[in-house]
Amino acid sequence: MTRKALLFLTFILSLTLSACRGQTAASIAESGKLNVVATTSIIGDVVANIGDDLIDLTVLMPAGADPHSFEPSPQQIAALSDADIVFVSGFDLEETLTPVLDSAVSPDKIVAVSDGVEPIEFGEADAEAGEHGQRYDPHVWMDPNNVIIWTQNIEDALSKADPDHADAYHQNAEAYWERLQALDAWIQAQITPLLPLKVVTDHKVFGYFARRYGIEQVGAIIPSHSALAQPSAQEIAQLEDVIKQLGVNAILVGNTVNPNLAKRVAEDTGVQLIPIYTGSLSGPGGPASTYLDFMRYNVNAIVQAAKSH
Repeated sequence: MTRKALLFLTFILSLTLSACRGQTAASIAESGKLNVVATTSIIGDVVANIGDDLIDLTVLMPAGADPHSFEPSPQQIAALSDADIVFVSGFDLEETLTPVLDSAVSPDKIVAVSDGVEPIEFGEADAEAGEHGQRYDPHVWMDPNNVIIWTQNIEDALSKADPDHADAYHQNAEAYWERLQALDAWIQAQITPLLPLKVVTDHKVFGYFARRYGIEQVGAIIPSHSALAQPSAQEIAQLEDVIKQLGVNAILVGNTVNPNLAKRVAEDTGVQLIPIYTGSLSGPGGPASTYLDFMRYNVNAIVQAAKSH
């Protein structure tokens, strides 16, 4: 579906569904559950831990979807229109969803879970900042302390919309917060003995992880914070020179991007290519089906690469 057709469909659906919102609200009141939408699988997992069985949760993006380029189906646009709360990441992560959200969802129902996170600002040379007008790195979930802030924002939004269950949301949030703190301590214990640790990523996704745990992200195959950009041959050659000169430990390639270019760089430089998870969880039963497993998987992959370097 073209972007023009998608926007037209969004407009028609928003007009049609606006007439049904009273009926939707009545059905929610009857079920006793909030109708909640989360854009990414990572956000969805955190929301599920806090909302538990008190909410009806829809996750827009399937496992493996790239949040930078995802476009919803008509059914998913309808789910957005019917939602009591729509949780988005923020910092323009879901840039292709913006027109749909603007048309189909009331602004007071949209909650950016990253509100309150101290952002990493793009440098002037960052192609993404110039091309799309983005100011900040959106990949905040790579630091569990930022997901603790998500937890607070999600609890606040659910409690405001459903005050009768505020105590339950608070208890769930506190329990999950403790698990995130334990995860942060575990990552510190795994990474600190390996420092200095240098990695190259498929795109600039590890900024928050690097800031928290002291690793060095010396470069990216795609020199941008979005996997949608494309590097030039000169940029690839320069990166390969840097990899060889600095003794990079690993090239990390995420599950939401095409790995072919990263494979070529790994072959050219003789550096190990390590598959990781970046913008999406794995499917149910996979090695990264929850956010906690997602982070543990990535850290274990990095540790193994560093020890075999």
